[in-house]
Order: sequence, then C-alpha cells, then structure tokens
Amino acid sequence: MYEAKYLSPMIPSFNIKKTVSFFTDLLEFKIRRDDITYVVLQKDNVMVHILRAGDDIGEMEFYVEVNDIEKVWATMKDKATGMKVKEPFDQEYGMREVHVIIPETKTLMFIGQVIN
Repeated sequence: MYEAKYLSPMIPSFNIKKTVSFFTDLLEFKIRRDDITYVVLQKDNVMVHILRAGDDIGEMEFYVEVNDIEKVWATMKDKATGMKVKEPFDQEYGMREVHVIIPETKTLMFIGQVIN
C-alpha cells in the first residue's frame, strides 16, 4: 500500500506574475519553485502550482504526491485499460510521475514521487 502525501491544484494562468502575487501578497504563500512558466507555491502543508494557460483553458489539472510511485503504478496499470495513461517516467524537476486523464472529464492527474 502506498501513502498519498499531498493533493495540489494546478491552476492555469494567463498572467502568472499576477496570479502568484495573489497567493503571496494576500495569502502569504511562499515561492517554492519558479521556472517563469511554472511556479509552485507553499503555505504550511498546502501547495498550489501555477502554470501558463493554454488554448484549452477548460482543462483541470491536479498533483498527488505519493511515497511510492512504483506501488501506485503496480496497483493501477492493469486496471487502466482504455484510459489515456503515461507510465512512470522521470521529470527534469526531480519527480518521477504517472500521468492519467480521468475518464469522462477534461482533468489531467499527475501522480508523483520525489526522486531520491
């Protein structure tokens, strides 16, 4: 069994600087990562990801951080038949992730673990 550690919304923004200011100035979030087109904010144990909005603004994304991505993949891989799923892969920002489109939605779910 794996542990789900965090659930973080991923908010598309047409003006990342203004969106980040909303969280930092009004709600006292701190910038944890800033790559210009992708910013991660944190307040206590809550994280919010801000990313550049694309043409399909109606898409929702969120991030679930887990303690064992390989256990998650082993649990879901045989049950994900017919779903749009990307099996575990390493990201340049230090996370190992699985991506899946939640059925009957426009929602992309990232499931990730910090690479040690």
